[in-house]
Amino acid sequence: MTSTSPQRAPAALFMLGAVALFAAMDAGLKSLSAHYPPLQVGAIRGLASFPLVLVWALSTASLRSLVRVHWPMHLLRGGLSVLMMACFVYGVARLPLTTAYAITFAAPLLVTALAGPVLGEHVGPRRWAAVGIGLLGVLVVLRPTGAGMMTAAGGAVLVAACCYAASFLTTRLLARRDSTQAMVLWMVLLLGVAAGLLAWPGWVPLQSAHGLQIGIVGVAGAGAQVLLTEAFRRGEASMIAPLEYSALLWGVLLDVALWGVLPDGITWIGAAIIVGSGLYVLYRERVAARAAAATPPP
Repeated sequence: MTSTSPQRAPAALFMLGAVALFAAMDAGLKSLSAHYPPLQVGAIRGLASFPLVLVWALSTASLRSLVRVHWPMHLLRGGLSVLMMACFVYGVARLPLTTAYAITFAAPLLVTALAGPVLGEHVGPRRWAAVGIGLLGVLVVLRPTGAGMMTAAGGAVLVAACCYAASFLTTRLLARRDSTQAMVLWMVLLLGVAAGLLAWPGWVPLQSAHGLQIGIVGVAGAGAQVLLTEAFRRGEASMIAPLEYSALLWGVLLDVALWGVLPDGITWIGAAIIVGSGLYVLYRERVAARAAAATPPP
């Protein structure tokens, strides 16, 4: 048993908790999207979480590490977050959460596809094949025949998945020099401020009746970010990342409980293809990491 084995169970619990909180946040976003424009909902997501994230960041990191950061990359990441949130909110307002999650699960596959040209990582033919099969699964969910989900909403969620993948790559680049606290802090602040400025011309006054949903978005979003950070700090990414697919369960439960809807059978088939491909990619990454660790240095 390795020295990190005792950390795996807590790490898994932190990851499962993060996914559950993100699902609660997404349900709040979907509820708010019926009353406010997508960019305004994105601003609410960032600004509602910012005070809690600020307290966490200041209590766990030095002020110097929060301020002395790679600003161009943070600004790029902030722009991607604004576009991602606006597209996701637009799509999730018109699609079941489960369907939206199935489409966004393409993001890890896109990360694998872009890891070579962006990060210089080697991606073998097996992983490329899994990426291709997974993207076919996305087409199954979207059904670009004019009769399926290939609507503006489905396309918007797919754009959100692409933005998420690009943001993940910038995170991996930033992690080489900036603290996790700085990355989370500036992401939520830039999202809130930038989306708020863009939404300002069409800003809809907030209603007190929506205070609960806004509170859920803020608390759940901040809590999920902290738990996610702790999960990846304690456990191996290849062991923790597959637990993200538990979002499908939460999507189904929330869709049934709050909106009384369920995705159809074809959506489930596409989701199974995407999840299966993603799990295989993670498995191959773990095999490659073990092989690299076992290879003696020249």
